[in-house]
Amino acid sequence: MDLPDISDVERAAHVLRGHAVRTPLIESVILNEITGGRIFLKAECLQRTGSFKFRGAYNALSNLSDEQRATGIVATSSGNHAQGVAEAARLFGCEATIIMPKDAPEIKKQRTRRSGATIIEYDRYSEDRETLVQRLAQERGAPLIHPYENRYVIAGQGTCGLEAIQDLQAEGLVCDRILVCAGGGGLTSGITLAARSILPKVSIHTVEPAGYDDFKRSLEAGEVTGVDVKEASICDAILTPSPGQMAFGITKDLLDEGLVVTDDQALAAVAFAFNELKLVVEPGGCVTLAALLAGSIDVSGQTVVATLSGGNIDPSVLSKALEA
Repeated sequence: MDLPDISDVERAAHVLRGHAVRTPLIESVILNEITGGRIFLKAECLQRTGSFKFRGAYNALSNLSDEQRATGIVATSSGNHAQGVAEAARLFGCEATIIMPKDAPEIKKQRTRRSGATIIEYDRYSEDRETLVQRLAQERGAPLIHPYENRYVIAGQGTCGLEAIQDLQAEGLVCDRILVCAGGGGLTSGITLAARSILPKVSIHTVEPAGYDDFKRSLEAGEVTGVDVKEASICDAILTPSPGQMAFGITKDLLDEGLVVTDDQALAAVAFAFNELKLVVEPGGCVTLAALLAGSIDVSGQTVVATLSGGNIDPSVLSKALEA
């Protein structure tokens, strides 16, 4: 398996300079009081296209040849990777076709099309997106920019963690623990590569929605394990049937216990981010904050980084969170 390493993350950081946003670390006095630690939220909801996914997409496209980009690219995504790929493709001047779930938030579909991509919809509960996208790539002879089974995507996502650790170090702080919103594991594995290269003893936890804790189950089993994806969840951005093979290969011996949150806890975190932090974050993008608010892990006296991985939320969902 062709796994990336820290040198790939460092190269991605150079590629992304001037294209991706170096997002801030947000600290909240109220959140610190609730948790007893110093919590720094890596606000990727402020990233280009509204999520960390632009990092990996742009880095992956930058590593294609002109001839490869000329064929157009294909991808599959629940929405945030779609937007990242679509925008990166627009910047590189190539066509993008993306397979998305029918029930993906409309705002994500609209913004994907706004960047010029073509969307093919599928039913995430009865159809296998991997089969669909592999077939499409073969039919067109086009490169597949997978959301997490791609070394350049993983390396690009890792720049999120690299920035966070560097920014804390610039303030004279050492990170004790990292919480990552986990789907297929591109962000988790990228951050693990970056953080562990600088801080070998830092604790790293995945956070997933209840029922979709495939990463947690896989870590406990010691091998990639799937989950039944017939149940819906408000955390659409991170609903995957199993971790990626590459992501699990990188992280299987480096991660600590996985955490799980409910939809209600995720919505409560959306409301907290809006009311207290003045940030718009989608449910799947703030499961880390949900875990901290719910006391899922003791972080007393610790310096913690938690990703807020995306802010592409439908207005109706935001309204539901604020009314709860």
